[in-house]
Amino acid sequence: MRAQTDIAAAPLSVLTRDLGLAEYVPTWDAMRDFTQQRTASTPDEIWYLQHPPVFTQGLNGRREHLLAPGDIPVVNIDRGGQVTYHGPGQLVAYLLLDLHRREGGVKLLVQQIEQAVIELLAELGIAASRLAGAPGIYVDGSKIAALGLRIRRGMSYHGLALNVQMDLSPFQRINPCGYAGMPVTQLADLLGNDLPTLAGVQQRLHHHLLTQLGYNGGHE
Repeated sequence: MRAQTDIAAAPLSVLTRDLGLAEYVPTWDAMRDFTQQRTASTPDEIWYLQHPPVFTQGLNGRREHLLAPGDIPVVNIDRGGQVTYHGPGQLVAYLLLDLHRREGGVKLLVQQIEQAVIELLAELGIAASRLAGAPGIYVDGSKIAALGLRIRRGMSYHGLALNVQMDLSPFQRINPCGYAGMPVTQLADLLGNDLPTLAGVQQRLHHHLLTQLGYNGGHE
């Protein structure tokens, strides 16, 4: 893994990593190892990446929400929530943060991450919102971003997945996040020819995450 940007902030600092297309299980192992080994002086990190096709089933996951996984592997993992899909063209951001440094706890952290996605979409001319009882971000009732965290020793890992320009058909093989018939959308379908590159979306998302999480006022 290669460090891309070391961003100093007062009082918080964060290290950003761009991992490209990365297999799910080794990345999950790396998140857990990082969380286990970090100390009180370890900077927070945000990892940006895409995954090859994979279904991930959360701690509370129920098998009946896996309708027809077929040849796509299913990985049972340690985040909250039910089943979701990751694949190329979906922007994933893993947030490895020390919550002891932050005010407001997990609930506020989730709200800040969600708000970063909402602000990103607003910048692109898309009105998005939360949906009561269904974690994630939605556009006209269709899910565009999923969110799931694991908190261990007061440290977070896992994070969010934003659908940018991907094959959405695997979502039909599951009940996304445990909701039967939940419609799913992506930036490519909403923006058409106005779609930024995935790198451009990542840059915008990073700006809004930094702003919402209080890292250096959101400037890279």
